[in-house]
Amino acid sequence: MTAVKRDRRIQWVAGSAVVLALLFAGVATVASARDDGADHAAAPAPHTPAVDSADAGFARDMAVHHQQAVEMSFIVRDRTKDEDVRRLAYDIANTQANQRGMMLGWLDLWELPKAAAGQEPMAWMAAGHEGHTMGGMAGMGTGYRAHDGSLMPGMATRTELDRLRRANGEKAEILYLQLMTDHHKGGVDMARGCARLCTVKVEKRLAQGMVEAQQSELDMMARMLAARGAKPRS
Repeated sequence: MTAVKRDRRIQWVAGSAVVLALLFAGVATVASARDDGADHAAAPAPHTPAVDSADAGFARDMAVHHQQAVEMSFIVRDRTKDEDVRRLAYDIANTQANQRGMMLGWLDLWELPKAAAGQEPMAWMAAGHEGHTMGGMAGMGTGYRAHDGSLMPGMATRTELDRLRRANGEKAEILYLQLMTDHHKGGVDMARGCARLCTVKVEKRLAQGMVEAQQSELDMMARMLAARGAKPRS
């Protein structure tokens, strides 16, 4: 192994350690989902969301959604040497691993399952979007048809992930940016649903922050695709 390859491997191993550290740090913050920083003596008994609530549904579904974004980001790190794409992938992996840890921690705090048997992904959005589709993604919250590992709108299929694993250089960069664009669009729509339907204040703020951050990254990815003579798929 050359010194350059060894240094690159050390850099990304260190990055992986940071992601894990952030995940556990996120779990450590879950107490805020109880009282949102309110005074314990004066505050009323904390509200615990029901298993079929928007709060619990968003935490479960977005944790799954985020996990795939982290996976795609770690795939592309080894498929390109472009520092802009690698930096974006690193930022997405760090941010979404941290947020995923927070959401799973809230479910633990609420003593709710991380997977709800008999409930379709994003069913919690149906009450707020009856007969309506967001961002052109039909079926959101009303029975999206999971296929080839794509459980929710915007998620890549197993076939697409395999293509990303086989791609190299600019082809990998373009495919990653296109897949992550679709992924962010699905995530933004879901986060908007929580910002409107969730009742836990800190979770609503997290969802709104996701909308703003991922929309900014969508604009950045559109520019990065254009610089490579490509564009988003949808």
